[in-house]
Amino acid sequence: MIGPPGSGKSKVGRILAAGLGVTVRDTDTDIEAAAGKPVSEIFVDDGEPRFRELEHEAVLAALAEHDGVLSLGGGAIMNAATQDALEKYAADGGHVVFLDVPLAIAAQRVGMNQARPLLLGNPRARWQKLMMQRRPTYERLATLTIVSSERPGEQVATEIMAALGLDQEVPELVDPKRGPHESTKESTT
Repeated sequence: MIGPPGSGKSKVGRILAAGLGVTVRDTDTDIEAAAGKPVSEIFVDDGEPRFRELEHEAVLAALAEHDGVLSLGGGAIMNAATQDALEKYAADGGHVVFLDVPLAIAAQRVGMNQARPLLLGNPRARWQKLMMQRRPTYERLATLTIVSSERPGEQVATEIMAALGLDQEVPELVDPKRGPHESTKESTT
């Protein structure tokens, strides 16, 4: 899964993986584990170039080792070698899902906070600038584009499965981080 901050890659990835009965992996989590510190600290302590090196290594390792749902950091696709790896993955039959999202929704989801180093300063303007730079690459690499918008993650995951022709019988998809009584599906009674 690729897309900007706030598109729902992590959340939808968890839900999709649970529905498909596979594991989920997030390259930002892999980077933090390898570096022994949060992404925001890597940016401050080591700089963005070092973060991007770690990110590229994490994407390559995940593509080679992981066979479930993979969520990439928003800027991972800007590395030319990462783009090549994703193009090869898609050419070999893999799916690259671009989760698109309008700025207003992304702002609500991420809160445009300090934990996102590339959004420091004027977060909305920075997000828009990043999207202008990244959108053509997201669109070029994607084998499927889904607009996550304001819909619950369960609906987005269901749409992805349907678009990919995954016709498994999947029970109600519930975000594994929430309890079963906190589903976002609306009652019909």
